[in-house]
Amino acid sequence: MTDRLASDADDVTSLRAHLARSGGTRLPCLRIPEEADLSAGDEIRLVLDGDQRHARVTGDSRGLLVRGAYDDRRRMREAAEGAADAENRLVEWARGHGRGPGDAVELDEVDPGYLYGLRVPGERAAYAVTRRPDEGLRDIAESLYDE
Repeated sequence: MTDRLASDADDVTSLRAHLARSGGTRLPCLRIPEEADLSAGDEIRLVLDGDQRHARVTGDSRGLLVRGAYDDRRRMREAAEGAADAENRLVEWARGHGRGPGDAVELDEVDPGYLYGLRVPGERAAYAVTRRPDEGLRDIAESLYDE
């Protein structure tokens, strides 16, 4: 059974984040606040309107950011390799909520280093807390992917 946590629960830390412009494009990306327990290269789950998406943390001269969130790890990797057909759910979420570069958002740390939620400030969200994947199985899957 999956546990659920509200964004205002004691076990959830809410961090003020901002949307930024992704590189030379006008597409929004998520600027990660310094307080977040993340590093460039981390793969996280990012909950957008109740749906868990896959995202990779990257960095630039100003700090950490997430350029996109995707339906699964394969699409996330394809997008990182330049595939144009992977739907960027972060861009959809931002447009659907009328948010753009410079706008504040709340980044909820549900399971630091693994599960995060994104919401508009002042709104409340509930998150389904899932278990982290088994590291051994994940290593096997990644080795198969790399071949």
